Amino acid sequence: MKRTLKPVIFMVVFAIVAFVASFYTSSCKFDKCKSIVCAYGGVCNDGACECKPGYQGPYCETISRNKFLGLWQVEEQGTITPHRYYALSIEVGNGKDATLVKIHGLYNYFGTLLGNVSGDTLTIPNQQMQGKTIFGKGYIFSSKEHGDFGSIRMYYEVVDTATGVPDDFGVYSSVDTSKPSVWIR
Repeated sequence: MKRTLKPVIFMVVFAIVAFVASFYTSSCKFDKCKSIVCAYGGVCNDGACECKPGYQGPYCETISRNKFLGLWQVEEQGTITPHRYYALSIEVGNGKDATLVKIHGLYNYFGTLLGNVSGDTLTIPNQQMQGKTIFGKGYIFSSKEHGDFGSIRMYYEVVDTATGVPDDFGVYSSVDTSKPSVWIR
């Protein structure tokens, strides 16, 4: 009986050691998100914050649209409009939605257009106003000449709804050799 009891005791001890080792290693895993706090409703996943739309940064601490807000000096020439300079402004859109902005004075013609911000991109969704349809997309960037977020390259098009004639600012540059509108602070 002593001979049959030894293997049973060995198996029981081995099972206990395996269980303890398994429990010990699984309980010692490091939680990469334990000390990370993500702002504005962001969620930590595997040590990095995943931000809600409209927020960015390592901890979602930056409201993306804020870098677009303010007064911009525009230089542009469309496919039918002459070379010109004018000012426009970008303001906060709906205070609850961090992606929305209002653009005042675009094309040196429009009152208030709506736009959406995602990261470094400003999108003007297709909208009609004052007998024209407008849409476009632009990108904000830093440069030595204009500093942090001091310039936007805006690719947009304005179409006269009565005649169907487009005025292009870089949207179809491969077809009509148009150039984007340049906005500088």
